[in-house]
Amino acid sequence: MFSIPILLLVVLLALTFDYINGFHDTANAIATSVSTKALTPRQAVAIAAILNFVGALSGTAVAATIGTNIVLPELITPLLIIAALVGAIFWNLFTWYFGIPSSSSHALIGGLSGGAVAAFGFMAINWQGFIKIFAGLIIAPIVGLVAGSIIMTLLFWVFKNASPANTNNKFRKLQIISASMASFAHGSNDAQKSMGIITMVLLGAGFINTFSVPLWVKIACALAMAAGTAIGGWRIIRTMGGKIFRIEPINGFAADFTASITIYSATLMGAPVSTTHVVSSSIMGVGAAKRLKGVRWSIAQQIVIAWFITIPSSAIVAMLFYKLVTLFI
Repeated sequence: MFSIPILLLVVLLALTFDYINGFHDTANAIATSVSTKALTPRQAVAIAAILNFVGALSGTAVAATIGTNIVLPELITPLLIIAALVGAIFWNLFTWYFGIPSSSSHALIGGLSGGAVAAFGFMAINWQGFIKIFAGLIIAPIVGLVAGSIIMTLLFWVFKNASPANTNNKFRKLQIISASMASFAHGSNDAQKSMGIITMVLLGAGFINTFSVPLWVKIACALAMAAGTAIGGWRIIRTMGGKIFRIEPINGFAADFTASITIYSATLMGAPVSTTHVVSSSIMGVGAAKRLKGVRWSIAQQIVIAWFITIPSSAIVAMLFYKLVTLFI
């Protein structure tokens, strides 16, 4: 059963994950605008923090997906959730330290899966829901890649006869809008994942009768995400903002616009996607449209490898933590 101290610990860990998600994924929304000097780092982080908070309050469809579609609700235990969050937090901090733009969504899903398998075996996983979520995580970056390339190609065609200097000046201003859109979309999808975890625990503990996210959970997760965003993730910003390819304002606008539309569309459908994956794939698509050889595919390869190893890595950490704790209780 969930005692009050255990419940508080789970809520604290979920908010910690949300906070780390904020500074881990800040780069998703602001890296391109900072790298093109459309915004100063201070301005960009302030905009990202505010719009992340607003986005986090915009809905709960993703929270419901996380809370009901990965682990069978009747099998939720305090230790399972704690192990899941420890696995996700560890992987986020590990990849943040090395500047690798990995997925907080993958980390959380991996942690939940690892904790469930450690506790009850593979039968604890809601495989139908898991496969749907995993499919969305795979499809969204592909959409970002293709759409980024198409939008960039269209912009090149529209502005082919315009002065490059004037075009970049215009898009440098438009990047403020696109960065705001990306920040709102990020908050709308990522903050709901922690909402789903906390609501799942409240339901398992009997504090609520149906899966409905309480207002205080929405506000707490939104604040945690915004606070983490305000700290910033400068290691990852350097990777996202310049190492994939040399970004100009028109490229940054195209990438942020593409990513924000893709992410928010997923949010409306209740699909938890990786904002990191969508943004980085959008940048790759934009870069490929500009000049295929201009994309540093070695950096892109490192990012893709991180995508594929995140779920099993965070799952293993959660399983090890669960087994270790059970040795002493």
